[in-house]
This record gives sequence, C-alpha cells and structure tokens, in this order.
Amino acid sequence: MAGQELRRAAVIGSPIAHSKSPLLHNAAYRALGVELDYSRIEATEGDAAKLNEMLRNEPGWVGLSCTMPMKQALIPFMDSLSPRVAELGVLNTVVVHRSEDGTVTLSCENTDVDGLMMSIAAMGAHKLERVVIFGAGNTAYAAIMAMAEAGVSHVDFVVRSVERAASAIELSEHFGMTASAILVPEFAQSVSHYDAAISTLPPHAADGFVADLGLENLTPGTPLMDVTYDPWPSALADAWMSNGGVAANGLTMLLYQGIGQVKLFSGVTEADWAHVTNVMCDAVGLPRPVN
Repeated sequence: MAGQELRRAAVIGSPIAHSKSPLLHNAAYRALGVELDYSRIEATEGDAAKLNEMLRNEPGWVGLSCTMPMKQALIPFMDSLSPRVAELGVLNTVVVHRSEDGTVTLSCENTDVDGLMMSIAAMGAHKLERVVIFGAGNTAYAAIMAMAEAGVSHVDFVVRSVERAASAIELSEHFGMTASAILVPEFAQSVSHYDAAISTLPPHAADGFVADLGLENLTPGTPLMDVTYDPWPSALADAWMSNGGVAANGLTMLLYQGIGQVKLFSGVTEADWAHVTNVMCDAVGLPRPVN
C-alpha cells in the first residue's frame, strides 16, 4: 500500500448507527482480498452538497450506500443516472469514477430492486401475479420495479390515506401493472388474495394496525418481505408468521442489494460469489442460502 491511497466507502443516512452494512461490506472485501474500508456517516438532506464535495475532492472514495433520507437528495449531483434511477427517481448507490487526468464523475444505481427480487425468490415465491405493498414512499418505488420485473400484474398499496399512493400507482401503471390504494379495512377483506407482500414501512409503523389486518385469513405460506430488521420480528412479521405466513427481514434484502454494491465499489466482477455471499451471511447471523 506504500504510496497508494486506501479505498473507502460508507453508508449514509439518518439514523445510521444501527446499520449493519459495514459488517456485510467489510466481510465481503476481506473475502475478495480487496483493501477497502467501509464505514458509516450520519447524514441528512442538508448534507448532500457537502457529501458531493467530499467524494470529488477527498482521496480514496469509491462510493456511498444511501439509505433514508438520502435516496433522492444526491440525485441532482450525479453526472449520470442508471436507467433504473432515471425511471424511479430514487438511488441507493453512488459510484465514484476517476479518470487518468484526475477528473472525477459520479454515477448511481438502485440495487434495492435486486435485493427485493432475490429476497422474495429466496422464500420460494417464483410466480407472482397479485402483490400487496405496505407503504408508498421511496422504498416502495424499488419494490414496484422489482415486482414489474418479476411479472406481477396487479399491486395494491396499503396506506393511511389513498392520496399518499398517487405517485406509486402512477409508477406501477408506467411499468404495465394495474394498481390501487387501499386502507386497512379493505386489506382485511382481501388478505387471502395475494401471492406475496412487501412492507416498506419504517420500524413500528405498522404496530398500531396489525390487529386489524385480518391475518387469520392469510393463505398459509404466503411470503412477506419486511424491509425492517431492528427490532425483529416486527409486530407485522410476528403476526404474519403466527397466522401461517413466512417472513424475511430487511437483512436479507440488505445482503442481496449489498452484493451489487460490493461489485461496483470493488471493481471485482469475477469471483466465487457464492462463497462471498456465505461470508456476508455469517457476518450478520443470516442463514446461508441453500445452494
């Protein structure tokens, strides 16, 4: 490393102290034999310009993983958008590119889409037609694209008010799906009609209405992908599993979206990715995938 700057990356957002991304990423880089330090940075929307300057002017930066509330705040500073980010208006990954003449450019990606698709597939859900999504915010946008790529035909959004789902419905229709916004009582009447569910809600956001969801009528084995992981199980996941459903937490999604980020930050594309995935699972206590 003499004369060579240490490569570094970080996860940014607020709150960020709980994030397990450093455990996943640093385990992956060790397994790959890549010297890259991955840390956490507490950041809110007002820090976007400062982060842009940091990436462009401080040595060693290769990228950022972005969680809330930074998934839209950095987009104006990007030099190029991936097709996914251009369509969704939401990123979760910033990649730093340095040319030989020292020019720095920033690109971005949304690997949350892959994380959601792979998490649901890992629960054995491969043929999906009708899916319900709890919430309609930024994380739901990645879920919408993931479901469109999975061939879903209809999405319902469970929201507190139907107006909150207007943008999510518009995006769903853009991707060729039909969509509607429903309130909790409507979901309770149709709970058995879904092939899978995704909760994009923050921790505890569903606690107050779980008892009203009618989960006693849930079709056994219906998968729920809950993007939260602390605490786990969430009240929603606990009730879901208690009524015969299966649930995976946000660590599974974090794992699979993180693999895409590791490839982008490290520059390594050819590797024993099954081994790297197992090492990442071990780092956060996830069961290893069945190969």
